[in-house]
Amino acid sequence: MLEGMKIAFLGAGRMGSELARHLLKDHEVTVWNRTAEKAQPLVDEGAQLATSPEEAVADAEVVCTSLFGPDNIREVVVEADLIPEGITWVDTTTVSPDAAREFAAAVETYVAAPVVGTLGPAREGTLGVYVGTPDDERREMVMDLVTPWAGANKLIGVESAPIAAVGKLLANLALAVTAEGVLEALHLGESEGLNPEVILEMLDITGLAFMKNMKAPFILGERNPEPGDFTVDALCKDAKLMEQTSNKPLPAVAAAIANFEEQQAMGHGNKDFSSIFVFRDVN
Repeated sequence: MLEGMKIAFLGAGRMGSELARHLLKDHEVTVWNRTAEKAQPLVDEGAQLATSPEEAVADAEVVCTSLFGPDNIREVVVEADLIPEGITWVDTTTVSPDAAREFAAAVETYVAAPVVGTLGPAREGTLGVYVGTPDDERREMVMDLVTPWAGANKLIGVESAPIAAVGKLLANLALAVTAEGVLEALHLGESEGLNPEVILEMLDITGLAFMKNMKAPFILGERNPEPGDFTVDALCKDAKLMEQTSNKPLPAVAAAIANFEEQQAMGHGNKDFSSIFVFRDVN
């Protein structure tokens, strides 16, 4: 395993902080976040705080980014010509395949490394991770670097950044459409007077069991959707990237987007995407 590298980590949001925290165990990490207060827990654990992206990358051997979406990557990295020549750029941000092509064309050392999973697996180091670049040597180096993030058999090297990007969209498509399925199951069961506990138990032997098990604590009022694990805003943004990427309609994704947008209109965008269950109309 790689050790002792100087790493610039840009983006200390919920997921980014967990990823950076793993790297802190073996590397010298300098962190930057637009809202500096969010990076303070990492600083308390040994990271150095940079006041700008430029300061963060000044002496870095690797630059990691974990930003909200492709527009943020354009602003912070590409338009600013931020990555020093020859320095590997590891991007964990969820982007479209077209955006991955754009970033790879702009920065020769670009490696797409999106992660699959929520905050629990991130903390445990059991995420799925796609690592995409045509550069075999660089791909192997990055796979070594991000091994602490990944679960057994969940670290997958692929031949390009766009392939890694579409892999992440496929994973989040599964989240979006199974969430839509559980929501509709609740609507169906409640139409016949069943309570949520009974509906969820009935889903145990169905293809919706994974989503039901993951979000049951929210549905049953055992967990608060704020802050939650994966926000409405984030999954809605990712679902829209799916629509933009596909050359065929994605009606299940479109239905999920409509429910996410309804939650955003209600002011729940920064809450867990289980808000579509928690704040559903049960009448």
